[in-house]
Amino acid sequence: MILDVEKIRKLFPIYEENPNIVYLDTAASSLKPTPMINTLNHYYQKLGVNIHRGVYKIAHEATDLYENARTKLADFINASYEEIIFTKGTTNSLNMVANHYLDILGPNDEIITSELEHHSSFLPWLNVSQKTQAKLNFIELDNSGKVTVEAFKQVLNQNTKVVVITAVSNVMGNNVPIKEMIRLAHEVGAHVIVDAAQAAPHQKLDVKDLDCDYLAFSGHKMLGPSGIGILYMKSSLAKSFTPIEFGGEMINKVAKDSMTFKESPYKFEAGTPNIAGAIGLAVSIDLLTEIGLDNVTKHVDTLYNYTIEKLKNIEGVRIYNHNSDTGIIAFNIDDIHPHDAASIFDKNNICVRAGHHCAQLILKWLGAESTLRASFYIYNDFSDCDKFVESVIEARDFFRKF
Repeated sequence: MILDVEKIRKLFPIYEENPNIVYLDTAASSLKPTPMINTLNHYYQKLGVNIHRGVYKIAHEATDLYENARTKLADFINASYEEIIFTKGTTNSLNMVANHYLDILGPNDEIITSELEHHSSFLPWLNVSQKTQAKLNFIELDNSGKVTVEAFKQVLNQNTKVVVITAVSNVMGNNVPIKEMIRLAHEVGAHVIVDAAQAAPHQKLDVKDLDCDYLAFSGHKMLGPSGIGILYMKSSLAKSFTPIEFGGEMINKVAKDSMTFKESPYKFEAGTPNIAGAIGLAVSIDLLTEIGLDNVTKHVDTLYNYTIEKLKNIEGVRIYNHNSDTGIIAFNIDDIHPHDAASIFDKNNICVRAGHHCAQLILKWLGAESTLRASFYIYNDFSDCDKFVESVIEARDFFRKF
């Protein structure tokens, strides 16, 4: 094993309550560690006040914790402080960006995306396309369901204004060559929006190196609280970017017939934010940094490869992705509905996902209505893999009786 899983599990109270759980659904949401939970409790028990506006001691303390979290997130992806906007999550972040372009794009403009996209990445731009008459172009996937630079070049042209792309598919688990795609998109003057919800928990992201215009990810998939997300917005774009929410804190001056906004990031954080969520996410980032994202990747790859080799030898199992970069296994068992199979996993205290994974386009490309999905992370070990494989066989054999 790359990581000391026994030691890591001691950080997660769910294992005290349920020591036999086999949690294989991190791609949907990760488990929560005690240091992060304690931080949330500290804020609510010892502080619990609003930030920025208070002129008393505990308000200053809460504000410092919140803004220090922003600095930590900026360092985590090599961004500048003012480029980190706290949101409700990846979906909120991606919708913010898409809504901005409703007043920019028109019938002669084109948007490039892919069938790999999560609904939160694709649907906002489908809405933009329908309302602005901008054309949606799809990158043709190769035979293994991957985006290639060559296929991207086939749809990129001088009319391309926006490229919307996931860094890692939540079904296929593969890295997308976003750096080269961003470089090519910028050559025609297009902006690039990256959905990094599946990438951020596994890989070091450097927005300066990538040179992306926007990048979004969520706390709940990377040991953090739910309801907190990050939108990275390149500082050069922030001044012309119109907020979608108006209210307290984001405003500079107000008159009966005019208003002026604060600078980014405050311009985009109207009202009382998820203070505890931001502070808690910073603690989760500390934990991942201490473990090392390179070690996370190696550990997850080891478990994935170990499990895939076992699944390949099981009759009646169809694996849809044989080269995941983030420990995701998308599969089905012949003639068994994924939800039926999932009931056997649940009986054995194994948590997997069954359904279309909010990614119906790629499932249609695969020729499947729904699939089972297992995903590994830092608290999984070979024993989890073995129990999972045993349950695959059990589910196959049980339903074959009928």
